Amino acid sequence: MWQRLREDVHCVFDRDPAARNVFEILTTYPGIHALLVHRFSHRLWRIKLKWLARFISTFARWMTGIEIHPGATIGRRFFIDHGMGVVIGETAVIGDDCTLYHGVTLGGTSWQKGKRHPTLCNNIVVGAGAKILGPVTIHDDARIGSNSVVLKDVPAHGTVVGVPGRLVEQTPRQDKELRRAIARKLGFDAYGTTPDMPDPEASVINRMLEHIQLLDCKIEEMSKTLNEAGLASGNGPLPSLQNCELYSVAPPEGQTATSEENGR
Repeated sequence: MWQRLREDVHCVFDRDPAARNVFEILTTYPGIHALLVHRFSHRLWRIKLKWLARFISTFARWMTGIEIHPGATIGRRFFIDHGMGVVIGETAVIGDDCTLYHGVTLGGTSWQKGKRHPTLCNNIVVGAGAKILGPVTIHDDARIGSNSVVLKDVPAHGTVVGVPGRLVEQTPRQDKELRRAIARKLGFDAYGTTPDMPDPEASVINRMLEHIQLLDCKIEEMSKTLNEAGLASGNGPLPSLQNCELYSVAPPEGQTATSEENGR
């Protein structure tokens, strides 16, 4: 028990730069308070003292704003930062070295008994406001971006953003150095995101634009061939699609936004 307590307290120093000392963590961190009460209520739940376990967990919710069902299974070095509004359901399973931020819900999508809440494997970061719903599995080292809604399994080392959650993929045009830089930042990233993380929607739209550009070139070649053959091919050239590519709102690393971009 004392070893678990030491691990739960000392992992805070690795994940919260605002933590100064053990006394401050034990007395002012609601995530630690909720976790300690859950460790006790979970033992009561396992020995069939279920009403007492629920009563104690309800008291912890009043005191911390964090609701953890006593039936949930939580591994070692678990950390809830800020904590307010976190909900963890009865059949949720959380592995080792996981981090949740405020407003996270590990909820169910069914009123049927049985496994209906998510399973988080090891070393997972779930950003503020994210919702992971149903008996899905978030595999090792995955990241869930803030305010994402996850309804499907997430593979190991994957990063999910958006509503509904989409797996972030690098576009083929991005160089390997950027991939390595993002991977280094994902060693631990607060809220499950980094400023230069690619936007999956922008990536899809850009690929569609590239495809349209290719189609445009083909149509121009066909029109030229028809004109050379003396056949009419339309009422004029199509509008250009140049400068239609979408970019992230964050400026590239090493650059700052101009005065015009900042609204002067």
